[in-house]
Amino acid sequence: MTGSAEREVQALESLPALLSGAVADAVRAARGFAGGIYLRSSTPGLLRMAVLAGLPNQLFRPWWRMHVDRPFPVADVHRLGEEVLLTDATETMRRYPQLAAGLPFPFGSLYVPVVGASTSFGVLTVLRPSASDATEVLPDRDRMTAVADELGAALAALDKDGPGTVTWDDEPMNVPAPADGPSAQCVGAFTWDPYDGAVTADDALAALLGTAPGGFAGTPDALADTLSREDPSLLLAALRETAAGRPPAHALPVRIADGGLRLLALWPSDATPGPPYRVSGAVVDPGRGPAADRAADLLPEGVFALDRLGLITYANPRATELLGRPRTELLGRPLWEAVPWLARPSYEDHLRGALLSPDPVHFQVRRPHGNSPGQTPGRHGGEWLTMSIYAGPGSLTCKLVPMGRVADAAEADPFEAPAAQGAEVDEPADGAPTTAPLYRPIVLAIALTEAVTARQVSEVVMRELLPAFGGRRLAIYLLQDRRLYLAWETGFPQGFLAPYDGVALDVRLPGVETLTSGRPLFYESMQQLAAAYPGIALDAKEGARAFLPLIASGRPVGSCILGFDRSRTFSTEERTVLTALAGLIAQALERARRYDNEAALARGLQEALLPHRLSAHPLVTTAGRYLPGTLGMDVGGDWYDVVEAGDGLALVIGDVQGHGVQAAATMGQLRSAVRAFALSDRSPDEVMSGTNRLLIDLDPGQFASCCYVRLDPVTGVARAARAGHPQPLLRHPDGRTEVLDLPGGVVLGVDPQARYPVTELLLEPGAVLALYTDGMVERPGTDIDEGVETLRANLSRAGTRRGRTGGPSVSAAADLLTAEARQATERPDDIALLLTTRRAPRDGDK
Repeated sequence: MTGSAEREVQALESLPALLSGAVADAVRAARGFAGGIYLRSSTPGLLRMAVLAGLPNQLFRPWWRMHVDRPFPVADVHRLGEEVLLTDATETMRRYPQLAAGLPFPFGSLYVPVVGASTSFGVLTVLRPSASDATEVLPDRDRMTAVADELGAALAALDKDGPGTVTWDDEPMNVPAPADGPSAQCVGAFTWDPYDGAVTADDALAALLGTAPGGFAGTPDALADTLSREDPSLLLAALRETAAGRPPAHALPVRIADGGLRLLALWPSDATPGPPYRVSGAVVDPGRGPAADRAADLLPEGVFALDRLGLITYANPRATELLGRPRTELLGRPLWEAVPWLARPSYEDHLRGALLSPDPVHFQVRRPHGNSPGQTPGRHGGEWLTMSIYAGPGSLTCKLVPMGRVADAAEADPFEAPAAQGAEVDEPADGAPTTAPLYRPIVLAIALTEAVTARQVSEVVMRELLPAFGGRRLAIYLLQDRRLYLAWETGFPQGFLAPYDGVALDVRLPGVETLTSGRPLFYESMQQLAAAYPGIALDAKEGARAFLPLIASGRPVGSCILGFDRSRTFSTEERTVLTALAGLIAQALERARRYDNEAALARGLQEALLPHRLSAHPLVTTAGRYLPGTLGMDVGGDWYDVVEAGDGLALVIGDVQGHGVQAAATMGQLRSAVRAFALSDRSPDEVMSGTNRLLIDLDPGQFASCCYVRLDPVTGVARAARAGHPQPLLRHPDGRTEVLDLPGGVVLGVDPQARYPVTELLLEPGAVLALYTDGMVERPGTDIDEGVETLRANLSRAGTRRGRTGGPSVSAAADLLTAEARQATERPDDIALLLTTRRAPRDGDK
């Protein structure tokens, strides 16, 4: 292995310990109860949660991945490089409604970018109790920012060992939140030095192991034999993994000499700079002490306790009876593994609420018939229980009471109760993926309100709906002229859906019949689908399929196909939710279709208003480019023009505030006014003043910026006036490019008495003058001066290409300067660019 490869491996091994320590420091600094860190992944535009502290991984799986373009605080912070502070649930709902809909609980949160040198690595986040005022949280934010800065510097140092080293593509590490002080439950501690193999134990641990102080053998084998007599190799493996920077996600259940259950926590020590790390460990007593155990054991209700990572740390006899598991199979295991029938999305949502909110949570759960160990819920029946959860700083206390008992039942969530005693409720079959949480329709509905085109609607469905139901394939067909046309697909084999593009409504296919009948079709396996439609082409050997009709206000819109990699059942709840979601999707697509029609009309209007031919002169070459923004209707108010002005040329560029039809119409009026003034060869200041007064008289409620340059092609003398517009650029014949400093007046449409000073400059033969709108130089999260400097440098390089006359090729330069914007999937603003160059006059030129 080469030296650079060894350094990269070492960097990767030290990353987990570095991240875990930073999250713990951030939680302490911001006085939070949980935290995490998102890192960039190897997939462009995708962040992954690398560490989650103080909350169980399983319950927060929907938030493991985050696209940088999503309307969530983590994405905004990474993309814009600015901190986000959300004091409470109200502020969260106001600024990030999708986050509030997904986690509708009263808590506050802080998000800080992790940046090293010029690289943005990810985002550090902390969840904390709600605050009444932002000023309460500002000191916490400042301390947390300092932690993020230190982490960014450390990650930058790791990244130098191998560019791109600091990425995360695995599941998040799940670690406990840092304790405020030594745990009262800790009954023994030790350290293991992997270099010399010595285990050093404190007196409490020695007593726990049944040895006199100093009598412990002090080796990892002796520790493993004492704490894990059934399989010492598991504990030894955990020690080695922790020394490599990969501590166990949960505390390990172990049994001491007297058979009592204890929890063993392991973590790498910060004292060592890199792997192998010194390992620290603590043996924790999960119980409440003999007196508390005896008291709780006498209660008629079922009582059990969870730590904040979801591990069961205590259960009284009545709880073991109601949960259907002996105590030995409950303690030290995650709740959803020990009691699989509690692993339902609606129950998990309540557990999330208990972890994120200080208030008690009450809801109903259904215990399946028989309820024997290893049994999963049956299809129907079972006994309903009221479950109450009371959150503490380090644990959750849960109470189970059969329905019909009074305790707290009146406070239970009525929406979780069965419609009537003995009512049949479908459950997912064994091994089937869990259904989407009940709040998912709200999340999808909010996301769909921000989608305005059919493509954006399809992207939202792919991002929100597929992960919620565990799907891997999606196809959306839209109805046009009694045929279904493929509008979006993902996950299907390349070319598989091509034969079905444009299929007529009289063809017997499930995607057609779900629309013509108005009924959703669900097939739990490919065999079921093949039996219902003999001879139909199948894209896989295994998997379930759901075909959903897209109908909005009684009008057919299209059909939606969801594909799953494995066979599965669809519960009544899932079928109902998917059918309702199909209605939301259909309404969004119908709205997008109307929008697309209106946008096409608006684009036609704009194309008619923009110049199709620029005025020309034998000594002058110009090149213009216009790119509409991708937000809204792709229609805006940017324009450029070249107009004959006496014996010269007028070079014009402008930008009407806003987007849409109104901005385009105002642009057309201003362009006509400027052309009229230019054709009469008015001076630049008169052109600006006259156009300003016209815009004020029109009173469209908009303003505009503009730059007007009157060029003499023979002498190269140019006279310019500027109204609130970005400064032009000038590339000299020797390649030196500068940002001009032209004095100017206020934007057009504000002050009827505004004055626009005129500046004279010289356009030498071979020089290039660049006029542009702010869409060329503005980027979210960056200063506009940086964008201008980038454009200046690009123009300096682009001007090296030569045209047929020997001078610079402004057409090629215009293409190069707009190449990145043309390839971008999103442009926040319109872009207009006008480049002009001239050659020296020859004999015979006029």
